[in-house]
Amino acid sequence: MGKEDRRKKNKNIKKACVLLFWLCVWQLAALAIGNSLLAAGPVETVLALLREACVLSFWQTVGVTLLKLLAGFLAALFLGSFLGALSYRHPWAGELLAPLMLLAKAVPVASFVVILLIWWGAGRLSAAISFLVALPIVYVNVREGLENTDNGLLEMAAVFGLPLKTRFFYIYRPALAPFLESALRTAVSMGIKAGVAAEIIGLPRWSIGGELYLSKIYLDTAGVFAWTFVVIVLSFCLERAVLFCWRRFCGWNPYPSAPSERHIPAFSLLRLNDLAKSYPGRTVLRHVNMELRREKVYCLMAPSGAGKTTLLRVLAGLTEADEGGIEPGNIPVSMVFQEDRLAEEVSALRNVELVCGSRKKAEELLEALLPGEDLRKPVKLLSGGMRRRVCIARALAAESGLLLLDEPFNGLDEENRNRSARVILQYRGERLLLVSTHNKEDITGLGGERLSLLETGKNRQKKS
Repeated sequence: MGKEDRRKKNKNIKKACVLLFWLCVWQLAALAIGNSLLAAGPVETVLALLREACVLSFWQTVGVTLLKLLAGFLAALFLGSFLGALSYRHPWAGELLAPLMLLAKAVPVASFVVILLIWWGAGRLSAAISFLVALPIVYVNVREGLENTDNGLLEMAAVFGLPLKTRFFYIYRPALAPFLESALRTAVSMGIKAGVAAEIIGLPRWSIGGELYLSKIYLDTAGVFAWTFVVIVLSFCLERAVLFCWRRFCGWNPYPSAPSERHIPAFSLLRLNDLAKSYPGRTVLRHVNMELRREKVYCLMAPSGAGKTTLLRVLAGLTEADEGGIEPGNIPVSMVFQEDRLAEEVSALRNVELVCGSRKKAEELLEALLPGEDLRKPVKLLSGGMRRRVCIARALAAESGLLLLDEPFNGLDEENRNRSARVILQYRGERLLLVSTHNKEDITGLGGERLSLLETGKNRQKKS
């Protein structure tokens, strides 16, 4: 038996001992009270449960209640997810829905029960209450999860033109996972408790709440405890089943849809005409004028903070210039960002497949940059230098007319820097290549024409 197995076994033994301790406390307390109408012990409760379980109507009651509660929860899950996504995408929808969600959280369950009894009767009461309790929980967590999506990954998706399906599975879903798992845990247990409480008031046919009420009427304390135990077991099992399905869904990574074909206009010269960009209290780009020829390599040299990244973001369409323009516009771009911006939970191979939709192409590029055994490891397990090479492979794999590399060799030693430079030159094709760096060693293997970016004044080109 391994160390991990022994640790798990010891943990289970401790849990069993704790449970046994409290069962003993319960039994001793019942014996001390000595009145089964006031407190039934665990033995009496088990006997009452076995008595009920031998009757077919018991299973029918449990099944009908479970189906109603499950229907209410699933309706809340799907509608809450849809409304949460809608309010994230359209802020006006969030403002419109805010009073309703506040109302759903603030109004007592008993008030909802009375109102729904008047409107609908008791038949669908537990499903409706389960729905109303779970809805705001799911809505709030879905919205918060989406709002916490990594903006860097969203920008990466915009640059590479990833379709919505790919964005959902590889960007939005990982951001949603911890929030929605928390919502599922809370919504299931709260929905079941509120739904059963509604049944106690409404007394629909074939309901656990109705059986609890009858046990109370007949002063059957053991029966009350037995049906309460059934509710606890239902809550536990349903929560585990829902979480199991959710985790299986989170572990499913479908093959990404290929990005739609990107139209690359015919151009021989890319002109940057008097570009300017300022932020509050600081001018980053001023009068940037360049003429960049297609099929050439340009190295943009400047100290950190001089505006290199801002210029690349303008070219990629991520930042809008305050003045000036780019001719021709709308050239598809692929890019290595200063940050890695990778889907952490999936492999290097899948990260490259996201932007090209071709396993063969992804393998060819990655094998030129990484050891073969690392291609299928989750990128979160790779070193910083390996992750950087995955970013380079991803940029080379995407269809584009302009290849932008922002500090592409950060974290690479000399051997891997030179190797990466050779791969970039080999696979860039006819694309215009613009590399941004402040380190002269980074451009040794790329050659090309050096551009000096000044924070003020016009840009001048000079041969490297």
